[in-house]
Amino acid sequence: MADHDEDLVASKTEGFKLGEKKTIAEYNELDKNDESLNRWKASLGLNAGEPIGDPNDPRRCIIKSLALEVEGRDDVVIDVSAPGAAENLKNKPFTIKEGATFRIKVQFEVHHDVLSGLKYLQVVKRRGIRVSKDEEMLGSYAPNTTGKRFYEKKFQKEEAPSGMLARDRYSAVSKFVDDDNKTHLQFEWSFTIAKDW
Repeated sequence: MADHDEDLVASKTEGFKLGEKKTIAEYNELDKNDESLNRWKASLGLNAGEPIGDPNDPRRCIIKSLALEVEGRDDVVIDVSAPGAAENLKNKPFTIKEGATFRIKVQFEVHHDVLSGLKYLQVVKRRGIRVSKDEEMLGSYAPNTTGKRFYEKKFQKEEAPSGMLARDRYSAVSKFVDDDNKTHLQFEWSFTIAKDW
């Protein structure tokens, strides 16, 4: 995947500085009497049940599944949490009908601490030439609890290219990274644009 490393760098907002890291306990104690801050903390899911993260598992973000959503069709769901699942994706291309409107959906868990600025980066190549580079901001999330066991994010809708010249096999590399530049999952996969499903 080294040939994709320069393509999979998240964009930076000029002048943006990350805030000081805080633990969940520190967030809970922060301005307890501030009503608007308490609403913000509740919107993040703080204090919404017991933590579900395994204290022996150091991962802060676990990508559970990716799905291809196409209206009128069953979702194509890929469980990337199973051992070896992400590594096998590039050898099992799936088909997208030319001109079809689709979107990606991801389910993930956050453990231990607030996850700040989770992003999805993707580079698509056809015959070794980059044809697209996408970046989608997923947001910041509190650790999952018994009250909210996972998060789900749907990406912007896209339209598959169409026409005889677009029909081909494409390779892609995707990466989930946060504001601390910590990569939570990076994997290669492939798909085919075809005349029909």
